Amino acid sequence: MSQVTEDELDAAELRVAVSAPDAGAVIMFEGVVRDHDPEAAGAVTRLEYTAHPDATTFLREVVAEANVSVHNQLDAGPLPIRVAAAHRIGALDVGDVALVVAVSAAHRQEAFSVCSDVVEEIKARVPIWKLQYGSEGSHWVGI
Repeated sequence: MSQVTEDELDAAELRVAVSAPDAGAVIMFEGVVRDHDPEAAGAVTRLEYTAHPDATTFLREVVAEANVSVHNQLDAGPLPIRVAAAHRIGALDVGDVALVVAVSAAHRQEAFSVCSDVVEEIKARVPIWKLQYGSEGSHWVGI
């Protein structure tokens, strides 16, 4: 389920992948291409994402590490946290979804925390690069 792909991302499919009867919270994060960047001189018109051939392997490692069981003091024992994520590569326009992370957990605190951590880990560890286009031309971001 978790992958780096050129295909349009299906958030509903990822939501279904993490849904379970013991999950009291399902958190969805969608990273959307925006029309501005604080470091850009003008408006952002589109992005082009490029990935290392092993990017899906790295993404799946991040997701696997987050799929754990936690023992919240409100529960009798440990309950699973389920995570799925997908990152799109290729040319994306403003408004397109570049990243989807779905997390389910028994409680919202765990779901919010894990979702935020997974997004940060994907940005830090998965070899995906972003070429940003605007009225002044293009430049690589974060390299």
